[in-house]
Amino acid sequence: MTVYQEIFEVLKARKEQFDKGEAPEKSYTCYLYSQGVDKICKKIGEEASETIIAAKNSDNDELKNEINDLLYHVMVLAVNQGLDWADVEKVLDERNEKIGNLKQFKTVDKNT
Repeated sequence: MTVYQEIFEVLKARKEQFDKGEAPEKSYTCYLYSQGVDKICKKIGEEASETIIAAKNSDNDELKNEINDLLYHVMVLAVNQGLDWADVEKVLDERNEKIGNLKQFKTVDKNT
C-alpha cells in the first residue's frame, strides 16, 4: 500500500466518522467535510495558488509542502464526492499506457 492509499484510507475513515456524527472534535478533515464541496474546492484553489508561488520562488522545501497540501485537499474532495483512490489511480494508469502515443499536432501557417 502506498502512502497515498494509506492517507486516503484515513480520510475515508474520517468521512465515515463524520457521517455517523462521531467526528473527532479537533479533526480538520471532518471540519472540511462539514463545510462541504464549496469549502473543499476553495481550499484546493488556495493550495494550487500557493504551489505555484512556491514553484516560481524556486523554494523546493516550500514547494514540497505545498504539493502535499494540495494533494491532501484533492484527496478530501475525492472522498467527499464518493470516489475511491483506486479509481483515480486507474485513470492515471490508463493515461500512462498512452505515453508515446501523443496526437500529432498540425502546424498551421496563418500567413498563407
